[in-house]
Amino acid sequence: MIYKMIVLDLDDTLLRDDHTISTRTKQALMEAQARGVKVVLASGRPTYGMKATAEELSLAEYGSYILSFNGGKIIDWQTKEEIFSSTLSFEEMRNLYELSKREGVYIHTYVGEEIITEDENPYTTIESKLTGLPVKIVSSFLDGITEPVVKALMVDDPEKLKVVEVKLKAELAEQHSVMRSKPYFLEFTEKGVTKGTSLGQLIERCGIKREEVIAMGDSYNDQEMIEFAGLGVAMGNAPDDIKAVADYVTDTNNNHGVAKVVEEFILKDDLVRE
Repeated sequence: MIYKMIVLDLDDTLLRDDHTISTRTKQALMEAQARGVKVVLASGRPTYGMKATAEELSLAEYGSYILSFNGGKIIDWQTKEEIFSSTLSFEEMRNLYELSKREGVYIHTYVGEEIITEDENPYTTIESKLTGLPVKIVSSFLDGITEPVVKALMVDDPEKLKVVEVKLKAELAEQHSVMRSKPYFLEFTEKGVTKGTSLGQLIERCGIKREEVIAMGDSYNDQEMIEFAGLGVAMGNAPDDIKAVADYVTDTNNNHGVAKVVEEFILKDDLVRE
């Protein structure tokens, strides 16, 4: 199979634990792009939090894309055109806020280039460090939402959030896509919006078949795109149930797992790509 697109989660997949890309991985991805393969970044992060990685891999030069907010936005990184955007209504945000209070967990969202929350907490601080976005503590979460938002996160201790996840996945099945991106992040987007569904839209736009796509990830919010892709890859550091749905399991994010897939399935193949 000649693969024409590589889709990569960021945290704990492309990025090592120190949030950098290994030299070996960067070299492999740059060589793949030089051969005409699209490298697409797909993350739960907001768009701003993906910018540095997109620039490091020269996505604009190669006419590629990013899927931010768990697929809530698709952006042509060369033109910066937003070709797909999903948002939550104010009433949906009100409901999620009330549910967070009922369950006794923290909640935050993104307004502009800030993270909005009522309560300072260690998990929102982690999100700030990952994305580079500052945290704005507001007296009223709902009053702080001054524009349409793409997603909301309920955040708390992982064991507590496991219980909340099971309950709200059942309760909100008809209203939202609900997924875990990290043990302490439970994410809510518009129903039907996932990395997998947005990847489907993107390849249709690019004229690429799903069989020609490699998708790599490590967590539950990557499951749909791993199952969608022709070659779905789980990282060696992924939980066992994500490995179980993958076609292939690579090494860990700290041991060049992405590079090893690119080298095995793309770079050793000298066929000329269209």
